Amino acid sequence: MSRSRSFETAQLIAVAAVIVALDQFTKHLIVTNFLPGESRFVIPRFLRWTYEQNQHGAFGLFGSSPVLLIGMALLVLLIFWFSFRDQARQSLVVRIAFGMILGGAIGNIIDRLHLRYVVDFVDFYRIWPNIFNVADSCITIGVILLILSSLATRRHA
Repeated sequence: MSRSRSFETAQLIAVAAVIVALDQFTKHLIVTNFLPGESRFVIPRFLRWTYEQNQHGAFGLFGSSPVLLIGMALLVLLIFWFSFRDQARQSLVVRIAFGMILGGAIGNIIDRLHLRYVVDFVDFYRIWPNIFNVADSCITIGVILLILSSLATRRHA
């Protein structure tokens, strides 16, 4: 592996590691300070922390089997990697995006392995029906960045 490729891989892994650490830290704060189902307002009438033990996949879909959900997460990661690996070699934005997706997936996989559910707590209860977490947010932002990067690449091609 070339020195350049090693640095690019290190960037991606560093982003993923930061996301996993932030995700697990925030979930630890919720689990140690809230009871399941408990809510506390952060911004009245807009945002609250609500501790939910989510046994389902994204947006409450895909059943509740931890093994199936972990397998699906790994499959999606492989598909993303094979789809964007060439772009990742060329683009810092793509490396950051994939690092966010990888870190988010790992954060949720850790929950499923240890708890058999994912700790969710971010609750924009008036504007979004689902409760989510840092990992979910990073996965979503990472996917959006990949789409925007892909569109920009096609536009310049």
